[in-house]
Amino acid sequence: MEQKYKRNTIKRIITIVGLGLFSQAAMPVLAEDSKITVGALRFTSHAASFVAVERGYFADEGLDVELKFFQAAQPMAVAVASKDVDYAVTAISGGLISLAQKGAAKVIGGALSEEPGIDGSQIIVSNEAYEAGMTDPSKLADATWALTQTGSSFHYTGSQVAKAHGLTLKYNPLQKVGAVIGAIKSSQVDAWAIVPHIAKPLDGAGAVHIIGAISEYIPDYQVTVVFTSADNAANEREKTEAFLRAFSKGADDFNAALVDKTLGEDAEEDMIKLVHKYVYTDRPYEKAAPSIRNGAMRINKNAAMNTDNVKAQLDWFKSEGLVDSDVSFEMLVDDSYVESK
Repeated sequence: MEQKYKRNTIKRIITIVGLGLFSQAAMPVLAEDSKITVGALRFTSHAASFVAVERGYFADEGLDVELKFFQAAQPMAVAVASKDVDYAVTAISGGLISLAQKGAAKVIGGALSEEPGIDGSQIIVSNEAYEAGMTDPSKLADATWALTQTGSSFHYTGSQVAKAHGLTLKYNPLQKVGAVIGAIKSSQVDAWAIVPHIAKPLDGAGAVHIIGAISEYIPDYQVTVVFTSADNAANEREKTEAFLRAFSKGADDFNAALVDKTLGEDAEEDMIKLVHKYVYTDRPYEKAAPSIRNGAMRINKNAAMNTDNVKAQLDWFKSEGLVDSDVSFEMLVDDSYVESK
């Protein structure tokens, strides 16, 4: 009896220890306060990262996040590939695709997207262009269309407008969003397409005219994506999944407060105040709030991605000779993280 009792006791101990080890294995295995750097633009569309920082969602996942700000998409892609930045959110660019081809970067999810019924990126023209007759997108023949860089998302959106109307645009790369804003306000360029929190205030102030919307041309446009280094995607899965979980919680809060508006006016105001810490920081809250409120676009739930549109973007970059023709979707995207929408 005594031996049988001992054997049963040992079995129970082994079972308990085994269950304990299993439960630990099922938990994230990040060290406390794992430091990471997250790239962003000072746009409302990057709010998921801001919310995850401010509401402790990154910290809850054991991530100590430093935000690093950029003024265009391609420099951010370079920073991720060189590991100066761990994770980032921005539009697909020729630079990002080329870095992915070289095994330096991977897209791991989706972020901002165009959606029917929600104001998205607006097509705007300078006052001089409008007075010259460029009053709708079909009248932009030979217009100067502003870009940050050749092969940027602005290049892609302009090309889709031109294709739809069978016209030619002249592209002018100005490197930074701020430079583009200055150029279109002073009529040095004719047209541009930009997110609503920038387009609407410019139009409301009489600095430009809104003449159309990108959703009319690319209704399923995956505007921005989440990406990281290929090394992080392949070898830092726990950390990468932790980042995506926290980012997704931030997106949920933002969507509920400002896109779906299901949480009430107090929650809406709290969200606008949170975003204002990062966007339009040079303006008093009273002036910044309408732009942030009216510029809210959906950030995809669970970092889901419109894979069909990403493939269409990749095909366009290849057709324009902006990236090598043999770049594949699999080179660009690690679909083990990606939920398709």
